[in-house]
Amino acid sequence: MSTVQNPSETAARTPTAPDPETVTISGYVVDQTYGPDEVATTAPDAPRRPHPRVAEPGQFPFTRGVHPGMYRNRLWTMRQFAGFGSADDTNARFKYLLENAKGTKANTGLSTAFDLPTLMGRDSDDPLSAGEVGRCGVAIDTIDDMHRLYADIPLEDVTVSQTINGPAAVIWAMYLAMARERGFDWNKLGGTLQNDILKEFHSQNEFIYPPEPSVKLVVDTIEFQTNHVPRWNSVSISGYHIREAGSTATQELAFTLRDGMEYVEWCLERGLDIDAFAPRLSFFFNAHNEFFEEICKLRAARRIWANVMKDRYGAKSERSMWMRTHVQTAGCSLTEQQPLNNVVRVAYQAMAGVLGGCQSLHTDSMDETLGLPTETAVRVALRTQQILAHETGVHRTVDPLGGSWFVESLTDAIEHDAMQIIEEIDGMGGVIGGIHKGYFRRSIAEASYRFGQEMEAGDRIVVGVNAYEDGNEDHQVEILQIPHEVEEVQCTRLDDFKNARDADEVARALEEIRRAARADENLMPALVDGASHRCTLGEMVQAMADVYGRYTGGPEW
Repeated sequence: MSTVQNPSETAARTPTAPDPETVTISGYVVDQTYGPDEVATTAPDAPRRPHPRVAEPGQFPFTRGVHPGMYRNRLWTMRQFAGFGSADDTNARFKYLLENAKGTKANTGLSTAFDLPTLMGRDSDDPLSAGEVGRCGVAIDTIDDMHRLYADIPLEDVTVSQTINGPAAVIWAMYLAMARERGFDWNKLGGTLQNDILKEFHSQNEFIYPPEPSVKLVVDTIEFQTNHVPRWNSVSISGYHIREAGSTATQELAFTLRDGMEYVEWCLERGLDIDAFAPRLSFFFNAHNEFFEEICKLRAARRIWANVMKDRYGAKSERSMWMRTHVQTAGCSLTEQQPLNNVVRVAYQAMAGVLGGCQSLHTDSMDETLGLPTETAVRVALRTQQILAHETGVHRTVDPLGGSWFVESLTDAIEHDAMQIIEEIDGMGGVIGGIHKGYFRRSIAEASYRFGQEMEAGDRIVVGVNAYEDGNEDHQVEILQIPHEVEEVQCTRLDDFKNARDADEVARALEEIRRAARADENLMPALVDGASHRCTLGEMVQAMADVYGRYTGGPEW
């Protein structure tokens, strides 16, 4: 490494042995943060005067990040999404991911994808489950399945995310009952339950009950987590699926934050202390192709949430004002044509998530438009994060784009437009009112239609789809197949499970779930008891449906 005779020029260099964590390959020493006084527009001894709406990292309103040091002190969690076939298949994939994450300085976490029957609260032997068991995620029917899913995983050391919504309370109850049977302390369990039912009504349609009892169940989990599982994130308020359905970035931001506000308002109506439950709320956003827009979306999100929590809901703790977020690269941006190009898309999207200040990140596999990811594709996706973390230097300073005229202007514009949408939703009586009016689905459909028209006209180029199509005939990747035997084995196991349990205890536990639902009590204790007494997922979901009914859609559908 060469030295510089005049170290006052631009960034400082060091003639001593460099610290690779804080010094670039060329020897530039990188400060933890940069602000107006680093741009040589003021005297060297002038105090920093950051814009009050930008502030320093770790300071209200957290535009530049919720922690002062961000990745300088701790890398984001590399939380790869996995789930297919049986619990044993997915357990093997979990172990593969953990093994391939060894040696990284980032925390590792597991994220669980469930198959469609599980997402809809139906057992694998339900007639409506035929042909879908284990296809797009892992099949989980019982507490025994949960034991196999996380077998040999040190649950007090590895955080676990569960992408489940309609039956989220039941799946979480099974997880907690399983952990207790294995001797784990609930106080030491860390993880996230997606559990955001409102976005299902907006975009994904995997709801079971009407909106009002559905939100009531979310509040049940928030209350139970606050009292019994202190390190768990009780709900991951999810914009990801809203964006995947075709919304704009600004709609994704506004709808997601207003959903979060709806949960806060229901919790406050129940009498919960905002500073007791709000610190465990988390968020989940999409990282799409529009690079700077995605970065600014995350910066604006933190600022809006901090101000709303402080001014609208009276939070006193700064942790209640933090918007902690997981980011996943955009599945809807990946193409079946020339799938190797998806590696590049994912890399840029991941960098946008990191430059935007996410706390955890999932990178999609290049083959996800063709089928479930193969081990090779999963490894490339994980390596993408590791290259980003260890070879690019993006972790060396916090919010490196902060102060850019373009970035700050775009952050302000996204914040302004998102707040206008939030005020529009307020005028409908909140999110539930907007659902019944069809507002969310209509808005997303209109945005999706506009993008489709622009792509069809060639105004939006998608490489390999409407331009640069040479090579489309060659997929160049292996496709993972799920054999039908997975469904046969799962149904046989479920039948054996039912035959081996105490039928009277099952009937008693299911009736207790119905009683608690009719009495408007918190259902989590009854659900944990039901899981422990070997009730199945479908049985517990149906017990609640006996009281709440099943939702088939509003008048606009």
